[in-house]
Amino acid sequence: MSRIENQFNVEFWGVRGSIPSPGSHTVRYGGNTPCVSMQVGGRRLIFDGGTGLHVLGQSLLRQMPLQAYLFFTHSHWDHIQGFPFFTPAFIKGNKFDIYGAIAPDGSTIEQRLNDQMLHPNFPVPLQIMQASLSFHNVKPGEPIQIDDITIDTGHLNHPGEAVGYRVNWRGGAAVYITDTEHYANKLDENVLRLCHNADIVIYDSTYTEAEYHSPKAPKYGWGHSTWQEAVKVAKAANVKTLVIYHHDPSHNDEFLDNVGQEASEQFPGAIMAREGLVLHVPVSSSLSESYSVSQSSI
Repeated sequence: MSRIENQFNVEFWGVRGSIPSPGSHTVRYGGNTPCVSMQVGGRRLIFDGGTGLHVLGQSLLRQMPLQAYLFFTHSHWDHIQGFPFFTPAFIKGNKFDIYGAIAPDGSTIEQRLNDQMLHPNFPVPLQIMQASLSFHNVKPGEPIQIDDITIDTGHLNHPGEAVGYRVNWRGGAAVYITDTEHYANKLDENVLRLCHNADIVIYDSTYTEAEYHSPKAPKYGWGHSTWQEAVKVAKAANVKTLVIYHHDPSHNDEFLDNVGQEASEQFPGAIMAREGLVLHVPVSSSLSESYSVSQSSI
């Protein structure tokens, strides 16, 4: 068995929320919107299709033909805007399985990706993509099985709804939770369930507590959380590594440096998401050892 088939790696291609934020003030953390890839054994999983998906796509051109699995949390613009620029999807011979929940208005992820590429929004339709695209409806709360990989899912608290994902393989677990807003008087049970004993949790930490509760411009109902709430979740769920993610477009490198320092003081396992960051999830060499959050009790 090749070396890569025994590895579980997580790589960050876009870590910014809301809008791309290029410029001299975001060089160290990056300005692309959300996209995270996971190499799980011989399978490639991709989470969200912000502008970071374009960067990932360019890096994959030397690895064709490709087979990958693309999971969308939801279809707000910053999470799908890179999909029409995902070059491997235009190349015949590549194969992509695409997952997303049905929206409150009844539209599927296929319909929403199709609609953003219709005139007058885009010059060419989704149907011009020559790769094989297979679409799947996610039912939050029900697991997805890809070979020996179990992907647990859960509802997130976000306007228009969103889905959180937990990837389980050979005893290792990585969790992707964005976009979500915390509750005022309790921790989100869906979030805790997904994060329980995870090796890596990538968590929406768009705001600071001061910004969220700002008297002049509070962020209640905007659908995002704070790094302080991320720390609470990590402690309660016994998380090993917490990744502060979905950085606000107004937060420059210096601001994020300070967030990282404060977060690590409160939770030593906290780190800041940045483009190019690669994390390794420890796994068992035994094929028989696996763990699914759906089997655990909180």
